[in-house]
Amino acid sequence: MQTKQPVSVRKRVKSGMKAALSVGLASALLLTSVLLPGNALANSNPAEGEAYAAPASSHDSNFSPATLQFLKSKTGLDGEQWDNIMKLVNKAEQDSLKWTEYYGYCEDIEDDRGYTIGIFGATTGGANDTGPDGPALFKEYDAVKGAANPSVQGALARIGVNGTMKGSILKINDSEKVFCGKIKGLENDPAWREAMWHTFYNVYIKYSVEQARQRGFNSALTIGSFVDTALNQGAEGDSGSLGGILAKSGNSTNEKTFMTNFYAKRTLVVDTNEYNQPPNGKNRVKQWSSLLNMGETDLKDADAAVKKVTGWTMK
Repeated sequence: MQTKQPVSVRKRVKSGMKAALSVGLASALLLTSVLLPGNALANSNPAEGEAYAAPASSHDSNFSPATLQFLKSKTGLDGEQWDNIMKLVNKAEQDSLKWTEYYGYCEDIEDDRGYTIGIFGATTGGANDTGPDGPALFKEYDAVKGAANPSVQGALARIGVNGTMKGSILKINDSEKVFCGKIKGLENDPAWREAMWHTFYNVYIKYSVEQARQRGFNSALTIGSFVDTALNQGAEGDSGSLGGILAKSGNSTNEKTFMTNFYAKRTLVVDTNEYNQPPNGKNRVKQWSSLLNMGETDLKDADAAVKKVTGWTMK
């Protein structure tokens, strides 16, 4: 299990094209499924007042068939459930529900963790992150592309990036404009997306699912809550990590009781240690706790509920 220091989460809003469809809802959904990659309409930011009620098949369209099968076999959750989890995660990370637009995200957010990349915030490493997961992402990309002996250097060569490993840190020698331009160019590369989900699973999702199952919990809401905590605050390590918070959340075998305690414990630390910019962290946790109180634990047929709990304003 690879551990990782948490990425400092700040408000990182990237401008994007707003869909402007003047047809009726049924026509809009049909056009979206045919014309818009990643089903942008179904992933709309609720603050923009766009449509959100979408059939389960539209949730599935945000994943490749291989990724859907991978996630189902590894986590027991389907495309609709993972799409809703990612909307909740991306709201707190990027202030947007359109999470599929962030496969090519790349930015140095000046937190001494190097570059932050992709849908789960992989980092290249720095003074505040000596165990980055960015190198694992690049190595996995090289593997998916068919390398006999996958390596970070092989992946960098494939995408035309100049960089070297300095111990566990990936030092990028190109400018931010050049490097992030190369990452942006991978946004629609199926191999890049597959590598990102494999790395996401290995670093955060696997541990989160294991922690849920060993407590007898299998709901999408609990697994999603653990994944969100792990990628925001670290999977294992100090008292603020997922493992640390779980250790303070009691031993109840009643899932609602346990998760209520978990959310309370996370709320105490979520806006500290540069995990989030206050009060974004408390609102981040409230998304999940509100869904628990609404009874939306399976995250199925939950489009309206997800829209409601993500309607807060990021600071």
